[in-house]
Amino acid sequence: MNHSQTPSRTGITRFVALILLAGLTLCTSCNSKPSEINGLQQQVWKNPQDAKAYVMLGNAFARSQRYREASEAFKSALAINPELDDARHALGAVAFNQKNYTEALTFFQQHLERSPKDSLRLYDLGNVYMQLKQFDKAAILYDEAIDNSESFIDAHYNLAVCYSHTGRKAEAEAIYKWLLDKNNYLAVSLQKHLNHAAR
Repeated sequence: MNHSQTPSRTGITRFVALILLAGLTLCTSCNSKPSEINGLQQQVWKNPQDAKAYVMLGNAFARSQRYREASEAFKSALAINPELDDARHALGAVAFNQKNYTEALTFFQQHLERSPKDSLRLYDLGNVYMQLKQFDKAAILYDEAIDNSESFIDAHYNLAVCYSHTGRKAEAEAIYKWLLDKNNYLAVSLQKHLNHAAR
């Protein structure tokens, strides 16, 4: 896509809740009830080889912001079934939520290796690089995510933020103009970011 005509592909992170991404239900505002966690713990104790039960338990711990226990559950799931992508993604999201970006990078890279053209996986990894302030690497990943899913508005936004941090103001402005027609809320947010970056 030519960004002088349509949007650009950089951005900094709006991943307020976006990293908890589509594939993972780590909703911190919807805490798991102790009875739910207890029931899931009983389930894994009764069937210790059930990898999916460990993933469900990990998700419940994560929703309650019990991240250490969530990580343990997801790692147990992977030990049983190393092909379980949901657990690998969840480990990345848990590390990201704890601001352990180096660990998140490892898990999200592994997750991307299993499906290198997946837009959400590219986006996740881009978000980690954004937090590490490696804006050029993040921009490349957002750009690839957009190539695979043209209407990925959040990736466009983050790409514009990356552009603003790497001196590509015209490309960031092109994305802003494109966003005006797609999502006014994001356009206004991006405009504030670009104005702040220009100071």
